[in-house]
Amino acid sequence: MPSGPGRNRAVPAEESLEELAELAASAGAQIAETVLQTRPAPDAATLIGHGKVEEIAAAVKSGGADVVIFDHDLSPTQQRNLEKALDAKVIDRTQLILDIFASRARTREGRLQVELAQLNYRLPRLTGHGAEMSRLGGGIGTRGPGETQLETDRRRIARRIKKIEDALEGVRAGRALHRRRRSAVPLATLALAGYTNAGKSTLFNRLTQAGVAVDARMFATLDPTVRPLTLPSRRRVLVSDTVGFIRNLPTTLVKAFRATLEEVTEAALVLHVVDASSPSAAEHTTHVLKVLAEIGAAEIPQLLIMNKLDRLPGEAGRLANTRGVAISALTGAGIDRLLAAIDVALPLDPIVRATFRLSAGDGASLALLHEFGQVLQTRYYGDCCELEAEIPESLRRRLEGR
Repeated sequence: MPSGPGRNRAVPAEESLEELAELAASAGAQIAETVLQTRPAPDAATLIGHGKVEEIAAAVKSGGADVVIFDHDLSPTQQRNLEKALDAKVIDRTQLILDIFASRARTREGRLQVELAQLNYRLPRLTGHGAEMSRLGGGIGTRGPGETQLETDRRRIARRIKKIEDALEGVRAGRALHRRRRSAVPLATLALAGYTNAGKSTLFNRLTQAGVAVDARMFATLDPTVRPLTLPSRRRVLVSDTVGFIRNLPTTLVKAFRATLEEVTEAALVLHVVDASSPSAAEHTTHVLKVLAEIGAAEIPQLLIMNKLDRLPGEAGRLANTRGVAISALTGAGIDRLLAAIDVALPLDPIVRATFRLSAGDGASLALLHEFGQVLQTRYYGDCCELEAEIPESLRRRLEGR
């Protein structure tokens, strides 16, 4: 799996290749050999140069490999030239990530998002075969080579892209409607964000008992899930689990998953989960902060969560002195500290005691009191009922304004 030039110099090439190997394993590949190439500039035709191409071709033949994965984006020309020279399927990092996403998407929204990213990736890579693929025009003045199959394919893909974009706009509108409904009730949303495989889904399950599938492979979670959580102050909030970030995440994917990432931009607090056991924890944290800024979530308050404390038993004291909260989502260590920290970090919405006199037929208000507060006493007077409850201040204001 050659690593081409032009990578982020802040990331060692060996580390980037290790991440590529983990991505490939997540896609079901078995790694036969890793090759590193250093050049002052990329080769326009093959990225890696003629000599290295011959070396890899020999390795492909001797190892019986059928796929060569490049840790660098390949141009359509480079990909075609490499496949011809290596006599094997050639894919780049972007195509590998798209393949993983395609295998993990479960909901209709997720599948649409992945298909959109794949079509945007494929469109500039379509190739035709000249006049033999042309169709003759009909009628006077239209004889001769007509529209090529390549042009037909491009137009067909463009139509499909437009159809998917329209469908995703509908999804986006639906999400906005759900968010408006949620905002009508005093429930803040917490968005879990972090580098892929940082343990977000394990933490999500620990906090909400949601039963979301947990997998050590990268990008195990694609489709967002929202569940309620009760904090120590008895405030109820919603927690949203989102797709993991990764360095050099394809732009097509960032655009396609806009509707999903909006869950982060609309959150009251971002729970930034970091794998504290990873040697690249600092670099991963920086990358996530960069992506959050790109999607317009940089100004949202964040709580840094140093996860996987169970893998660093001797580091508990040091991590406790960092600006984040040290936890183990797997064992539950530090979860009480985390919940208390969330309570402190969230915008203030204190629990107050209030008395309400409502019509017995006002089912909506009664449901809100029982769902988002603690009803202490209920007394009935004819067709009215009087309730004494402990509820969030924002809900008290809303009910009194009715």
